[in-house]
Amino acid sequence: MTTNDQPDMTTDHFIYVFCAFPGFLSPEKCCFFNEMIQEQFARRAVEILKTDNAVTGLAAAGSWISNELDEFSDLDLILVTKEKISADKTKMLAYARRLGDLLTGFTGEHVGEPRVLICLFDNPLLHVDIKFVTLKEFEDRIETPVILLDKEGQLENTLSRSTPKFPYPEYQWIEDRFWTWVHYALVKIGRGEYFEALDFFSALRSMVLGPLLHIKNGNLPKAVRKIESQVTREDLDQLLRTLPAYDKISLINALEQTISLYRDLRRSLFTKEVILQTRAEEKVMQYLDEIK
Repeated sequence: MTTNDQPDMTTDHFIYVFCAFPGFLSPEKCCFFNEMIQEQFARRAVEILKTDNAVTGLAAAGSWISNELDEFSDLDLILVTKEKISADKTKMLAYARRLGDLLTGFTGEHVGEPRVLICLFDNPLLHVDIKFVTLKEFEDRIETPVILLDKEGQLENTLSRSTPKFPYPEYQWIEDRFWTWVHYALVKIGRGEYFEALDFFSALRSMVLGPLLHIKNGNLPKAVRKIESQVTREDLDQLLRTLPAYDKISLINALEQTISLYRDLRRSLFTKEVILQTRAEEKVMQYLDEIK
């Protein structure tokens, strides 16, 4: 370290990755005036955390990786610590409070990731997800984050010897469930529980239609994230036809469009190894005719 406590850019033992911030891409662009609020927050976080001996490094994920940050983006941070922090919500919140004006924060059990602290900060108002991991946990990832702070080069070394593995849906898993799910929707429509049916359509788009459409279009299967801009117009039009209104005719029509789209995607993507649930499909389609 230098006498003014700034990172020594010549040392191999303290990698302070300025190039992670778009404003630092070249000397002539080295300014903060055009930074987005997410970039400002991340830069302040680096300044705060670089002197913390318990911190190994900091990385950014999500839209930062693809350089798609906009005014509506949240900020996904990965905080790598020497000791495990994610088992103690009090410690997680303490770190968050150091990084900004924390309004509220809660852990992400509802999305299957209790190591993430979902935060809302003020001044400026910003959604920030902070994932607390150890260096070993940092190795297991679905994407390769952008390193913002790497005190001893350990994050870079970890990424260089590991490979991201994004979870893809299993086609057999989908086919085994799809027709039972359709029957569930028909029962709710038949009983007049239209809100339950509307929830079903949302879940099916996230679990089945969205991921399969993304795969068909060469994207990662991120549910329905940014699907409006990442699939063909024809595919998007088909998906739009699966959006129902709050009435029986619309719900039935949307369900028929959902089935049609699923069959198209099944023909396009499924291999011959996938066993089709033909009997279930026939019986459920017969029941659909009865409910109409």
